[in-house]
Amino acid sequence: MVNRRMKILSLTISLVAAVVFGAGPVRAQYSTPPPTAEENEATYNTAIENRTAAIITLLKLDDAAKSTRVHDIIIAQYQTLKARDAAIDTLLKLQGKEVNYTNRASLLASESKPLHDRFLAKLASELNAGQLEIVKDKMTYNKVQVTYDAYCSIVPGLTDADKTEVLTVLREAREEAIDGGSAGEKSAVFQKYKDQINDYLNAHGHDVAKAYKDWEAKQQVANKPDSGSAPKTTEPAK
Repeated sequence: MVNRRMKILSLTISLVAAVVFGAGPVRAQYSTPPPTAEENEATYNTAIENRTAAIITLLKLDDAAKSTRVHDIIIAQYQTLKARDAAIDTLLKLQGKEVNYTNRASLLASESKPLHDRFLAKLASELNAGQLEIVKDKMTYNKVQVTYDAYCSIVPGLTDADKTEVLTVLREAREEAIDGGSAGEKSAVFQKYKDQINDYLNAHGHDVAKAYKDWEAKQQVANKPDSGSAPKTTEPAK
């Protein structure tokens, strides 16, 4: 009789635990719901506000009115690119195509040029050439300098002419990447131009693939715990 009562008690405790701690369908009731459209919009607005504030800080504008105008120009551009992306993605879906950079590329080129030209013209009316460079670099995650430094570090024996060509092409990449709809898309743009740089260097007496393999081997040695060297963070040039 006692054993039977103990079994009933044990079963009751198990059922209560299942309800309290969740099991199967019960647990699903407490899952976090996906963010609403309004929440996504608020998150995006916070992100672009933070990015823009960081740019304004770097510009060191003494004129408060000018600072506000530049802030509003940059925010408006982010919002415009977001609307452009939504239109392009909707069109691709209607055509039954996957939404990715490969399918978006041609539409980006045609849809972005007027937005790009208008944006830079507005900035040029408020900023000098050096300040305009800061905006472009910040909106493309400083990829020009980071990638240029990587080439100089990875590929040995670059001449002044080689370095000038690398920097020129990377600035062309930045001019296109500033219109990218995401960090991944900006990286894809830069990769396209890095392929162009690699072709140039290979045609001018360098072996980029070998240089990269040699660089990787050096990093593996340098990053060993007993090597005594700090880990390297240079972005690869491939």
